[in-house]
Amino acid sequence: MNAPPRIAPLTPDELCARLAASGIAFHRTDHPAVFTVAETAPHREAMTGLQTKNLFLKDKKGRLFLVSARSDARIDLKRLHETIGASGRLSFGSAELLLEKLGVTPGSVTAFAVVNDRERAVTMVLDAALTTGEEVNFHPLVNTATLRLARDDLIAFLRATGHEPLIVDLPVPPDGQNG
Repeated sequence: MNAPPRIAPLTPDELCARLAASGIAFHRTDHPAVFTVAETAPHREAMTGLQTKNLFLKDKKGRLFLVSARSDARIDLKRLHETIGASGRLSFGSAELLLEKLGVTPGSVTAFAVVNDRERAVTMVLDAALTTGEEVNFHPLVNTATLRLARDDLIAFLRATGHEPLIVDLPVPPDGQNG
């Protein structure tokens, strides 16, 4: 028996159309490709709202997590599993697994990618620091643009994809370094 055909991931334009059709207002800023938070620095002046970073992680049992936090958050990967209910320490998911489950490539990881997780295999984790009421910025499935939208609209979008966000205070390493 043949497996059902895999549904292609949304494109950035399809994502934007879906947001607009859902009544979600956003502002798009196009920029050169950026692969790290540091590389976004030259473009931040043109963007208001909270900047973010996103980590695609897996635990020892193979459970998958997409963690979205403020860009300046220092996430303790040695203790994060305790906060989000993961089994054992977390590690980064491979580029292949990222593409398979979320339809994006490294450098383009974003909270919006859960739209491509139609199997609901990924737990969406939001840092409580992103829920202060300020607008938030995320890539629209590619790292050559950034979308700014209201916090409540982001949460409504996540819920509409079937991903109720787990909102947590992310642990900070005692040495102030990323885990």
